[in-house]
Amino acid sequence: MKKYTYDYPHPAVTADCIALSPEGGEMHVLLVQRKNEPFKGHWAFPGGFMKIDEDAPAAARRELREETGIAAGQLMQIGAYTRPDRDPRERVISIAFAAYFDKRPAVTAADDAAEARWFPVNALPPLAFDHAEMLRDVQELINPT
Repeated sequence: MKKYTYDYPHPAVTADCIALSPEGGEMHVLLVQRKNEPFKGHWAFPGGFMKIDEDAPAAARRELREETGIAAGQLMQIGAYTRPDRDPRERVISIAFAAYFDKRPAVTAADDAAEARWFPVNALPPLAFDHAEMLRDVQELINPT
């Protein structure tokens, strides 16, 4: 296959997985506490950089499994987050997906997650990056007004 190069910078691409599960009539979301900078110690959705040979849904599934030990079934793409200043490391475009679990699976933090925990959607800690915006977007899709 012929390769082409261009004089344009290439952004990094990440995939995030917003895992949702109801309990007692209240929706819960799965968060991981970041082990590394930026936002070390802050809570975020499981996610990370896409490998060169995988598509975005595969990256979201891999990151969810690596960081929490659980496997996602069907994913729904929520959106692409492209604000140039959304990540202090470099230009990063993130593609967010939602995964729904009828019952909350047990989670175990691993890889670059210091902790993994289910939180009630209405009682979340501050979120890293633009993950609060991602959560608002998924909530609007689930409960349109």
